[in-house]
Amino acid sequence: MIQTQNRPEIRSGTPKPPSGWEQLKWYGPGLMWMISSVGSGSVLFTPRVGSRYGYEYLWALLIVIFLMWVMIREVGRYTVVTGKTILEGYRDLPGPKNWAVWLIFVPQLVAAVVTIAGIAALVGSALMLALPGSQAIYAVAIILLSAILVVSGHYSKVEQATSVMAGMLILAVLAAAIQVFPEVGAIASGLVPGIGDDFDIEFLLPWLGFILAGAAGIMWFSYWVAAREYGGPVEDSSNPHEAVDDLPNYEADDDFQQRRRDRLQRWMRVMSTTAVIGVVGGGLVIVAFMILGAELLRPEGIVPEGIAVAEDLTRLLSEVWGAFGYWLLIVSIVIALGGTIVANQDGWPRTFADATLILAGDRLNLQRGEENSPQGRQRPTRNKPPRWRRWLADREALKNIYVITTVTLLPLVVFFWVRDPVNILEVGGIVAAVHTPVIVCLTLYLNKTKLPQDLQPGWLAAPAMVLSGLVFTVVAVLYFMIELFGMEL
Repeated sequence: MIQTQNRPEIRSGTPKPPSGWEQLKWYGPGLMWMISSVGSGSVLFTPRVGSRYGYEYLWALLIVIFLMWVMIREVGRYTVVTGKTILEGYRDLPGPKNWAVWLIFVPQLVAAVVTIAGIAALVGSALMLALPGSQAIYAVAIILLSAILVVSGHYSKVEQATSVMAGMLILAVLAAAIQVFPEVGAIASGLVPGIGDDFDIEFLLPWLGFILAGAAGIMWFSYWVAAREYGGPVEDSSNPHEAVDDLPNYEADDDFQQRRRDRLQRWMRVMSTTAVIGVVGGGLVIVAFMILGAELLRPEGIVPEGIAVAEDLTRLLSEVWGAFGYWLLIVSIVIALGGTIVANQDGWPRTFADATLILAGDRLNLQRGEENSPQGRQRPTRNKPPRWRRWLADREALKNIYVITTVTLLPLVVFFWVRDPVNILEVGGIVAAVHTPVIVCLTLYLNKTKLPQDLQPGWLAAPAMVLSGLVFTVVAVLYFMIELFGMEL
């Protein structure tokens, strides 16, 4: 297992950050995060909240949007400074071995299964409006087809197409919301914090958990920042000594250290701007969904639910643009959310594969059973590990195992057990909401203890992270007190 004390807390070097117009091409992770965050439970739950409550909880939405910016910025901070993903950072926390990785791994397994099952059920609900056949046929087909694309690796064109359709859905929702925009007084009334007589935590918690993709969205932002190489190429954490060996020539050079920190702080500003783009863009879309729910569904007393939930959602655009809006929303749901399933079936298994390799450690280390021949080739020894262990040590093979099991077979089981997209996704939203304070606390502790002082969260970021953790903790505790112990407000 990698010894954490030998791993650098700051990357050994970093290239010059972009400036001026060059920064524009670095904002991709923010845009991708925005698209993926919209293509989650927000499409379903925000119109439901708007229909039932109008703008009563707009204030809560805006608070969560701001807190999401704080949270993704902090996981991005760790990746920019160290060159490692946030999951690798959790491995380095003191205490029982890999305890923090387990805290991330297990809840996200549950979230992955129910989220994919729920989104597939929603896509199936939309397809059965447009084509002959049942919801089950289309839900099963989309899960299996997506899994085949992910395992084969031939889904880049699908990703591009779904990104375009997600963009069209975003533009359409924004345009429709502008067209039916309410009086300023109606919006303003929702900016005043308060809890009404009809407060239903079981109804609201999944919505809060899915705002901007929730806990999974926080984790994935770190992966996107790492993949885009903010702060420079990501060092191979499987061989940490290489990075350390490069440092002695520079550790005594104060000028070099200062230049490196200055560059990382400038990279932080680029990453922060990227996070702003993602959060503001995604937040505007969610507010637009709330407006459409409040203005179009609430007057008719329609709260989207049940197997035919997509039929209720089509009113969001058909009430504005007629048949064109009806078909636009169906096509957008099918393609954009279908693409979300592909992205989820690729993204979650990568995270699970990383977590498994971290947790397995030396047990999957092939070097124990192999030695090099004089020609530099590996030759088996008597202690060569069995084939299944070597297979599991292959990151790509491990990812595909998770694709087949956790994000294909298990979602199919959940779908046939429940069928209703709302009921399935409610579980995912609750898991996300309850899991968020765990990620917040781990990330804040990691950044405050593992990063150099001048690159740690500042006087504003640290209290904002504490506030984020407190808000989601209070909401989670409130949910369990009401649901399990019958507490009344």
